[in-house]
Amino acid sequence: MVWFQLLELVIGSTAVSLGVLLATFMGGLCLGSLVFPRLVPARSNALRVYAVIELGIAVCGIVVLRIVPSLGALSQGPVASACLLPATVLMGATLPALSRQADTLKGGVWWLGAFYGANIAGAVLGCLLSGFYLLRQYDVTIATYAAMAINFLMAAMALIPLPDGRGLETPSEPRPSGSGWSAPAPVLLAIALSGMCALAAEAIWTRMLGLLFGASVYALAIILAAFLSGLGIGSGIGALLSRTLVNPRAALGWCQWLAAAAMAWTAYNLAAALPYWPINPAISSNIWFTFELDLARAFWALLPPTLLWGASFPLALAAAAEKGQDSGRLMARVYAANTLGAIAGALGASLLLIAWVGSAHAEQVLIALSTLAGLILLWPSSPLAGLGLLACALLIYSVPAVPKLLIAYGRYAPTWAGKSDIVYAGEGMNSSVAVASFPNGALTFHVAGKIQASNVPRDMRLQRMLGHLTTLTTAQPRSVLVIGCGAGITAGAVSVDPRVERETIVEIEPLAPRAAAAYFSQANFDVLHNPKVRVHIGDGRHYLLTTSERFDGITIDPLDPWVKGAANLYTEEFLQVLKQHLNPGGVVTMYIQLFETDLAAVKSSLATFFEVFPNGTVWGNPYRGQGHDMVLLGQVQPLRIDLDEMEWRIDYRGDSPIAKSLAEIGMNSPVDLFATYAGRGSNLKQWLRNAPINRDRNLRMQYLAGLGLNLDDAAAIYAGLLAQRRFPEDMFFSAEGRVDSLRRAILESDGR
Repeated sequence: MVWFQLLELVIGSTAVSLGVLLATFMGGLCLGSLVFPRLVPARSNALRVYAVIELGIAVCGIVVLRIVPSLGALSQGPVASACLLPATVLMGATLPALSRQADTLKGGVWWLGAFYGANIAGAVLGCLLSGFYLLRQYDVTIATYAAMAINFLMAAMALIPLPDGRGLETPSEPRPSGSGWSAPAPVLLAIALSGMCALAAEAIWTRMLGLLFGASVYALAIILAAFLSGLGIGSGIGALLSRTLVNPRAALGWCQWLAAAAMAWTAYNLAAALPYWPINPAISSNIWFTFELDLARAFWALLPPTLLWGASFPLALAAAAEKGQDSGRLMARVYAANTLGAIAGALGASLLLIAWVGSAHAEQVLIALSTLAGLILLWPSSPLAGLGLLACALLIYSVPAVPKLLIAYGRYAPTWAGKSDIVYAGEGMNSSVAVASFPNGALTFHVAGKIQASNVPRDMRLQRMLGHLTTLTTAQPRSVLVIGCGAGITAGAVSVDPRVERETIVEIEPLAPRAAAAYFSQANFDVLHNPKVRVHIGDGRHYLLTTSERFDGITIDPLDPWVKGAANLYTEEFLQVLKQHLNPGGVVTMYIQLFETDLAAVKSSLATFFEVFPNGTVWGNPYRGQGHDMVLLGQVQPLRIDLDEMEWRIDYRGDSPIAKSLAEIGMNSPVDLFATYAGRGSNLKQWLRNAPINRDRNLRMQYLAGLGLNLDDAAAIYAGLLAQRRFPEDMFFSAEGRVDSLRRAILESDGR
């Protein structure tokens, strides 16, 4: 959990970069399990070796914590993720090392399955502890120290002799080394396919449940905890069964066939049942009630297949075991086979299957693979093999398509049923994208199950403000960077300024520009076909970390701050990067939402912004006279706005493209645009006192916002901010009396 949060900051949040990270993490586990029994003699004391490994992991954890954040522009995927390799190799060696202790215990192979189950139980606790407490209350440093403390505790416990005096003594005779890699190949292949199906399904179902729950850090921790809990419980059941089963190989085969049926169960529930349960998240503002509901739904959908995948591992150990075999080698090769399959499954699903064929067809492939795994073990001894193939065909046919309603509206899908026509829905490599059309002509643009843009007046106003404030408040906006394409409306507002010579759009999801060009070309001035516009597909943060280009203006419109990964673009460190990439006189504009969040998260975002841009200002976009969302504008020097020059730049009399764009959102003069002024850093110091700063090491904003996504406190938050507003006498000037007009407009917006 900590390492993913660390590396996401430096290598980006794209599926490719995270795939490289996952491959390194799991590849290290696999390598460690393979290498350990070959490097460490079987006669070595198992617990003492285990203690040394735990100490090594603790040391590596500190090294990762110190090195990764300092990689900077060198942080390409392989370089950054390779920092994990030493620690993950040691982690991969822990189970084989501990498994050798089973040779001194009654029950043999049963203990190996129990070790695996206990390992997964610890993973569940680690996931919940880090996601809901350590990272929320503290930061990656404290979480790393907590993990180190557990490593040291495990090392100390391993060095304490067992009650009967065994534990630290070195065996007088070498343990038999067994027959190396002579375990039945069908067993290793079957457990590899089981691991492949499990991790591929996890990638697919995490994406779908992220839509259903909202992809906050808490929702993702719940999903992972539920998935791991099923594996842990299943492995415990499988370990118990392995003590009495006469034919564990056949049991393992049946487990794969049942897993195929269980995958069909989950596929049906995630696509055809759960999205239509009559649940409105706004019914309760208590987010912990929502978490309980999410946990229950996650268990309902995920428990059957995860139980069977969990049981498969101890059954594979029992099926591969040979008399007199070194338990460490047995654990190593079964664990390695399972992990290799898991790597292939996770990468194949996240990088290929979802984007190429969609979640439903990917699930059908996994059902076929699970059936094949069972067939490998049961053919030709089982007379039911033919029926298994027939059942597989029926299960594949039963998998429903992912509903467009879920892709578009996510956690609010039941409340939007039948209200719009979803004209486009696609599952991309990094996110899902949809476009909905309403009878009144409104078009909405959806990313990750959430409306992110639209052509309705309040959204058009915000999107155009982001673009026009960026180009109008800088002297020479020749080059502008837009992070986040969305519907392209902000980028379009930038493009119509004739002084803009180059515009770069950075978008993480390839489907977004395609949908924007196809459905929003009128609202975005066909920006994606504009010759001065270049589209770069990639993570916006990583793009700026690895480019030397500077810009006259940068505008950022990320996903909602509670979405995991969005807070990466709001940190103090990233704002410093933005500042470093500005030309003299350049400006930064950033979107801040007031709905589906809480006061603490809004204050955190403002305080962080003003920490880097103390001369920054806030510009409001109220809806029906109350708060809705805002634009932050930052620059190095104090902001000075000549309203007469703005009149000339916009050129209302000449009917310029900028004038038309502003007129479409009800702004028919510079006074209308700048009357949206809502405050500046110097006026808000007292209001923001003690607000937590969102930093790379804590990503505080996403944890705060994630607790408020059921709230609708926008009006109260905005009213509290406006109470601090004072007219900035030193910011606006005019030789033609426009400052007085602006002052009156701002007073009228206050109701005075």
